[in-house]
Amino acid sequence: MVSSANSASVDLLGTVDLLHRYVEKALCEEVFDEVRDRERRRVWTLERLSEFWIAVILRAPASLTQALSEGMGGGGHFPSVEGTRQGFFERCRTLSPVFFSTLFERFCSLVTKSEPARFASQESVLIRRFGHIFLLDGSSLDRVARRLKALREDRRIPLAGSIAAAYDLGLGAPTAIAFERTPQGKELPMARALLAKLPPGSLCIGDRLYGIPKFFEALSNAGLWGLCRRSRITNLERVKRLSVTSHGDERIEDWLVDYGTGVNTTTQRLRYIRWTDGRRSREVLTNVLDPARLSAADALRLYEERWSVERMFYDLKEVLNLHRFYAANTNAVAMQVYAAAMVYVAMRVAQGRIAQEVNIEPEAISPKRLFPKVAAASSSLTNSELAFEATCQVNPHVTLKKPDWRQFPFTRARVVEILRETRDKHRRRRPRCPAAERCRPLPRPPRRPTA
Repeated sequence: MVSSANSASVDLLGTVDLLHRYVEKALCEEVFDEVRDRERRRVWTLERLSEFWIAVILRAPASLTQALSEGMGGGGHFPSVEGTRQGFFERCRTLSPVFFSTLFERFCSLVTKSEPARFASQESVLIRRFGHIFLLDGSSLDRVARRLKALREDRRIPLAGSIAAAYDLGLGAPTAIAFERTPQGKELPMARALLAKLPPGSLCIGDRLYGIPKFFEALSNAGLWGLCRRSRITNLERVKRLSVTSHGDERIEDWLVDYGTGVNTTTQRLRYIRWTDGRRSREVLTNVLDPARLSAADALRLYEERWSVERMFYDLKEVLNLHRFYAANTNAVAMQVYAAAMVYVAMRVAQGRIAQEVNIEPEAISPKRLFPKVAAASSSLTNSELAFEATCQVNPHVTLKKPDWRQFPFTRARVVEILRETRDKHRRRRPRCPAAERCRPLPRPPRRPTA
């Protein structure tokens, strides 16, 4: 099916259209009015800041100073504003990241209401059964260049912080993200905070870090289902064997257990599913106690989908340039993180539309190949719009008709150019850097002004 679609061409402007459609002035004003406490309206409004940071993600300038100079010089590639560069940096330093996190959540809410689940078609039955399936995971952000004088004498590596995400398996993108200035050790608290933002009845999948009684208790309190790998540090007591199946060396056991039998632990009644195949084994736990709702085979297969959230972190860092930070303060880093997340959601929705258009699976398309073409198409579209406006200005008495830009070659790409390559199973592991353990967070942001 993929080979028959290789010769087709697809539209590249879907990502840009989504961002312009949803991240509009009315949404930014609504978010600002809801979140603001004592924050005053300034020249650098939330709308201008979001437009600017999205443009930074799309075009990856050499520095923020360069991007600001182009915008204030009327270059068109970045939003123009009458404010100063000093005003922009001060705004990024003092504006709370809650504004951007709320804007991201509203953006995702609008997208999920209008876009169907196009990813993970092999799990479509389970997605419809639970409404949503979320993959929970966290990741530390990369180091920050030593731009601050306060960092020069400290030999520890300054890390930008950490993020935790709830990745919607059907949408193929995160719909909730938490940012923390502390680089390490906050993943589980951030993930618990994300649970309140997920629709009740959804199924959440996590690795061994989440497979503890307290997290299952938090899932139950939020009205959510969970599927996590067993943590070996927690005891369990078998109550009843529900089923056992064998096929050659492969064996699947399904037990009803009491998980967390210690004195200071709240015991959880869960299902314990153990798969063995010779020397290989895997143990998962779920609070879905009815095997008819989630069978043991489905649970083990569904856990394998966790690689999707790991791929998302890779795409955010490598494809959307989140491994490079333009400012060395936590508020600006948070703005860049949430702007990159919005671009990623729009890109994945466009990826799903492209796949549906040419009748292939969305996972067959490579974000690493698609995004540079989308960014180039966005830049070419901006240049074309500027050229048309300049032509209209020098011909004031002539009524000119704007061309249909989608008929131009720069707005389309052949499918074969954006397909994912088959990766070698024997991949090299990144060498561990001992110096990475000697890290420090960025300086705390200043207190918000009282007036």
